[in-house]
Amino acid sequence: MHPLVAELVDLLSLERIEDNVFRGQSRDIGTRRVFGGQVLGQAASAAQQTVTADRTLHSLHAYFLRAGDVEHPIVYQVESSRDGGSFSVRRVTAIQHGQPIFVASASFQREEDGLSHQMSGPDVPQPEDIAPPAPLSAEALAALPAKTQRWLNRSGPFEFRPVYPRDELNPAKRPPHNQVWVRLVDGVGDDPNLHRALLTYVSDFHLIGTTIFPHGLSYLSHDLQMASLDHAIWIHRPFRADDWLLYACDSPSASNGRGLARGGFYTRNGALVASTAQEGLIRLISPTQVGA
Repeated sequence: MHPLVAELVDLLSLERIEDNVFRGQSRDIGTRRVFGGQVLGQAASAAQQTVTADRTLHSLHAYFLRAGDVEHPIVYQVESSRDGGSFSVRRVTAIQHGQPIFVASASFQREEDGLSHQMSGPDVPQPEDIAPPAPLSAEALAALPAKTQRWLNRSGPFEFRPVYPRDELNPAKRPPHNQVWVRLVDGVGDDPNLHRALLTYVSDFHLIGTTIFPHGLSYLSHDLQMASLDHAIWIHRPFRADDWLLYACDSPSASNGRGLARGGFYTRNGALVASTAQEGLIRLISPTQVGA
């Protein structure tokens, strides 16, 4: 297994401390705080370990309460809310430095047959027909803060191929739509629970950024404060995180310092395997403003 993929799988595995209590390590990937996808994926993994093997994650609804510290591990406490004939619900609280930084409710379902339909996904080129993103020049990279340089210059466990790339250093105004092909850079076996935790992790990429497309802004803009407030994911059909999935995102609204984004993951043949939604803080700030 590729070392970066193995590291991510290990990050999502968690250590069982006590019944329904788990500990996850943190990774500094160049963001100012713990990456939200890490907490989402670890919470999904913690909750999954408390349900029977015949039930898999079908939805997770979360709120981010405080910024996470990348220098310290996170403890996940799982509360059993319900175990019914077909569904199990768990409530997860992520704790760091004695304070909750994240809460989520996760629902698991025993597989069953049922009615099936879906809306069609966007008609876009296949990933092989899209060139990988070009790296920033050494001059452009050197002009950025050291932490941002590491974020932009790192090789991660996922490969991304934007259908319509944009210049994050000089972003033009454009409609709030974004389509990105994504896959793990190596295979991870057939465990569906692992694939669901991996998809939950990567669902935090590209989503809230779509809300600032119409305003000609970027996450690199110095006068912009961005942070995830909540996140939801619904898993509809089987999939593999190590095969290409199209993440199609849009933003129907932004107001009052917040932006709403929606997303859908589609396979190559157009099957909608998961849907997401996220609201985030998108606040224009002056140099004297701090905090949220």
